[in-house]
Amino acid sequence: MRIEAVKAHLAAFGLDKAYREFTTSSATVELAAAAIGCEPGRIAKTLSIMTADGPVVIVAMGTARLDNRKFKDTFHEKAHFIQADEVLPLIGHPVGGVCPFALNDNVRVFLDVSLRQFDPCYPAAGAPNNAVEISLADLEKVTGGTWIDVCKVPSPEA
Repeated sequence: MRIEAVKAHLAAFGLDKAYREFTTSSATVELAAAAIGCEPGRIAKTLSIMTADGPVVIVAMGTARLDNRKFKDTFHEKAHFIQADEVLPLIGHPVGGVCPFALNDNVRVFLDVSLRQFDPCYPAAGAPNNAVEISLADLEKVTGGTWIDVCKVPSPEA
């Protein structure tokens, strides 16, 4: 079970207590923010994208959107989101619970700079009813992710 892999991964970094499970769904940014009791931007959403070099996940601020130009400038190709029915086999977690760690071995992790607006943040933890409360420094450690700038953040008046 992937949740057990997530818990074991957290434990390896001394972050056992960071795991949270809910009685309600946290499968979307809005649902996760409601379950946790925080603003949507604090949710660390994980975007699953297929590149020429294989699957990647990009962790971004909950209200950020992928900027196609920035993505193409960074990866030298267009972004192709992985279809919902392919996320679990390619990434290792189900839609609504894609976690940026305890992934399939070939998945590369990137952390978008939009995340830096919220510390701690809350990524999913392998199921559509859980999350991890984690600092950005710890998120970087547990994911081994590389910081990039491929998202756009909505303006405050939006």
